[in-house]
Amino acid sequence: MKTHHQFYINGEWVDPAEGVNSFDVINPSNEEVIAQIALGTPADVDKAVAAAQAAFDSFSQTSVEERLALLGKIVEIYQSRYDEVAETISQEMGAPLSLSKAAQAATGLGHFAQAIEILQGFEWEETKGKTVIRKEPIGVVGMITPWNWPINQISCKVAPALAAGCTMVLKPTEIAPLNAILFAEVMDAAGVPAGVFNMINGDGPTVGEAMSSHPGIDMMSFTGSTRAGISVAKGAADTVKRVAQELGGKSANIILDDADFQSAIEGGARHCFLNSGQSCNAPTRMLVPEGRQDEAKEIAKKAAETTKVGDPFGEDTSIGPVVSEVQFNKIQGLIEKGIEEGAELVTGGPGKPDGLNAGYYVRPTVFANVNNDMTIAREEIFGPVLSILPYKDEEEAVQIANDTDYGLFGYVSGDTEHAKKIANRIRAGSVAINGAQADFTAPFGGYKQSGNGREWGPFGFEEFLETKAVVGYES
Repeated sequence: MKTHHQFYINGEWVDPAEGVNSFDVINPSNEEVIAQIALGTPADVDKAVAAAQAAFDSFSQTSVEERLALLGKIVEIYQSRYDEVAETISQEMGAPLSLSKAAQAATGLGHFAQAIEILQGFEWEETKGKTVIRKEPIGVVGMITPWNWPINQISCKVAPALAAGCTMVLKPTEIAPLNAILFAEVMDAAGVPAGVFNMINGDGPTVGEAMSSHPGIDMMSFTGSTRAGISVAKGAADTVKRVAQELGGKSANIILDDADFQSAIEGGARHCFLNSGQSCNAPTRMLVPEGRQDEAKEIAKKAAETTKVGDPFGEDTSIGPVVSEVQFNKIQGLIEKGIEEGAELVTGGPGKPDGLNAGYYVRPTVFANVNNDMTIAREEIFGPVLSILPYKDEEEAVQIANDTDYGLFGYVSGDTEHAKKIANRIRAGSVAINGAQADFTAPFGGYKQSGNGREWGPFGFEEFLETKAVVGYES
């Protein structure tokens, strides 16, 4: 068992300010303790914020060339530890190793590559008559990141913040913190100046709230549940800091009658189950023409029953466990709720897959004849559970898709021109047509209770900037 009782503050690994409050890190595939971390306190936050404030004056004035060189060095060190990052993520949060290598760890590099590209061509000043409009780093950024795509969420905050000239304090999830510790080691080895990047392990009610309300933090960037995001926003209100949030989702996947039905249904189901359903943009509500629901049920049933659940390090594993006992119990309760409220259980259901008694494994589950008032259609399940909702016509499909508290993502499959028209009517921050893959240059974020602000690409970069008008500059 590994022990990580220190935090990374001001360029050094330091002991907690008020002694060690230990916390066990559990391997969700076998329920064994694999590491122990310390949970921080507001005193640790004070130290980290002071370091970030002290570093801001100099780091914010570094040249673009200096920051490009630093980002390049981070990429180099990260690549040298790539396999270790992927294996750590699989061990602590349960993603299959194949997914960790191809996507989980890869997203970290993707966001740094994107930050480098943006920084190379960014215009920091624009002259309008006798006024110069300047873009400047916002200051000290507090970052809180989740466990489902951990390095992705760390990198899509840290990379643009560094590129912008900000300093930062990161609180990664305490559930899967080991990849963040590796990330801090990468930052240290790359020579990030002392105080520019700081990391404290801790829980939301203690460290997260201390960061949100801290007067020395200029911006909070949060990814997680809508419930926790509301808490961050309330904590930040008294100091009127900027709050950028990427929160929950309940994404609709509209399958039009002119879609390639086999491909769209199978692809939508497998996407829903990907990462054990633990993605905020998962297409969990599949909307199909009323007269073709039986066809959709059979395709989705086969997709679920051929999704191999097992050891993340198994060669043919499609999905591993969900991240924790708390998460497992929540999913089981919602599956039971679906049955109780009258949804048709097509396959899967409560309990663990056969032969998997240890570990937080969930059976890939498909419900049909779901209506949008059912709990499984309203609440974010965050597990491999697909709900099929029949619709009478396209007007009803759009109405159902938009009848949600969330608005992070949407999906449409059908004739391309037809799908575009439907996509434009979905109230969500992103819409994917015909299974289009993620685009790191595109903004990622949501409408309604899915958050505020955007991450990824140029839009994500500008979240970390302030705009200044210097009037009379040319006089």
